[in-house]
Amino acid sequence: MNRKMIVTTAASLLVGVVAGTGIMMNDQAYQSVKQAVGGSATNNSIGQIDITSMDIETALMAVQQQRTQLLDTQLNNQIQDVQKRNEEIAKKNDTMAEINGALAGESVNGQYLIPDDLAAKLAAEGIADASKKEYTAEELIQATEKLKGSIDNLSNSQQMDMLQLQSMTNKRNEAFDVMSNFIKKMEDSRSSIIGNMR
Repeated sequence: MNRKMIVTTAASLLVGVVAGTGIMMNDQAYQSVKQAVGGSATNNSIGQIDITSMDIETALMAVQQQRTQLLDTQLNNQIQDVQKRNEEIAKKNDTMAEINGALAGESVNGQYLIPDDLAAKLAAEGIADASKKEYTAEELIQATEKLKGSIDNLSNSQQMDMLQLQSMTNKRNEAFDVMSNFIKKMEDSRSSIIGNMR
C-alpha cells in the first residue's frame, strides 16, 4: 500500500513538473513567473504572488491565473485603441462630408463660406487657420485630399491593430485552455491518489 502511495505521489509530482515546464516554455508565462517570484514588474502588473508557502500545483495555478488576467487587461486596452481609431476615422469622414456640402453650396466670387464648426475642425486637423471662413474650391479639394490621406493612414494602422487584437484573443483563449487543462489534471491526479488510498 505504501509503495502505491509513493508511486502515485511521484506521478502527481511528475505531472505538475511537466505542466509547469510547458507553461514556462511560453514567454508570457515566464514573465509572469519572473514577476511572481520578485522579478522586475511591468506596466501591466496586477500584483505580486507570494509562492513561498504554496505547493507546486497551487503556485503554477496562481501564475496561470495571473497570466490570464494580464492577457485580459492587454486585450481590453487593445479594444479601446481600436475603438478610438474608429472614432477618429468617423470624425474625419464627417469633416469630409461637411466640406463636400460646402462645395455643393453657392460661391461668392469663387469663394465658399464655411460654417464656424467646420473651420474649427479643419484647424484641429492642422489643415487651416480657425479664423479663415472663406475658401476656394481648390483649397477645399486639397483639404479633402489631406483628410483622405489621414484616413488611409489610420485605416492601415487599424488593420495592424485588428491583427494584433486577433492574436491577443487567441493567446487569451489559449491561456484559458491551459488553465482548464491544468485544473482537470490536478483533479484527476488527486482522484487517483484518493482512489489508491482506499
